[in-house]
Amino acid sequence: QVQLVESGGGLVRPGGSLRLSCAASGFAFSSYTMSWYRQAPGKGREMVAAIKTASGRTTYADSVKGRFTISRDNAKNTVYLQKNRLTPEATAVYYCYAANALLGRGYWGQGTLVTVSS
Repeated sequence: QVQLVESGGGLVRPGGSLRLSCAASGFAFSSYTMSWYRQAPGKGREMVAAIKTASGRTTYADSVKGRFTISRDNAKNTVYLQKNRLTPEATAVYYCYAANALLGRGYWGQGTLVTVSS
């Protein structure tokens, strides 16, 4: 059974930091590109950051470049999103997404809420 379980969300003040984790199970984690998406209230879901498999190459949305860092630990089947210098615009539900284009498979986590507010 495939599972992606996000954790680490919560309330943080503007300018603060937060680290999200996504623990995966039920599939070959190391062969999947892992991504973080977010959906703010009243808006569509957008890609925040992604990290490839073997190369570890990362991509980021322009809005988070220099402030967010995605990383993965294949030994722990976990992907992380370190978020620094948070602004209220970062308030959203953050989702973990696993994709393997060759197999045509993709899996979503249930999401974790991040609220940036003073």
